[in-house]
Amino acid sequence: MWRISTQQSEPENKGYNPKHNDHIMQTLPLAGEFFPLRILLAEDNRVNQKFALLMLRKFGYQADVAINGVQVLQALHRQPYDVVLMDIEMPEMDGLTATRHICEKWAASDRPRIIALTAYALQEDREKCLAAGMDDYVTKPICWSELIKALQKVAHIKSGGIVVV
Repeated sequence: MWRISTQQSEPENKGYNPKHNDHIMQTLPLAGEFFPLRILLAEDNRVNQKFALLMLRKFGYQADVAINGVQVLQALHRQPYDVVLMDIEMPEMDGLTATRHICEKWAASDRPRIIALTAYALQEDREKCLAAGMDDYVTKPICWSELIKALQKVAHIKSGGIVVV
């Protein structure tokens, strides 16, 4: 299940700051205006889909939905996307396999950036995602400021910034 992380980590470990998420919610809704992206959400859980779509809309983004890796590949053949928010555990074809197919089929400069959205939080899980060809990694429960930072990186690449391969 996706939840908004409400804890703020600070170097001095001052603890929970209830105003932190309020600040995020007030400053990030314009992200979609400043960093427009065509987003494909790959998520098989309907509750997670609805929550993610709602939060993305709050930040000014729209997204199409695929429920497995097969649908991700079909969607990418129909139209280009700037970014795929990829769950790892999905039926028919998981996110790692779908990512490998995307990296084999499209050149790095032509393919969408792939951001893992997963409950797997160990360093070895992150390394598996990156080794499969994913470009970034955000753990569930999702800290929305981290996801927005990842989307901003994609927008920077799309706009001609430094391409990270």
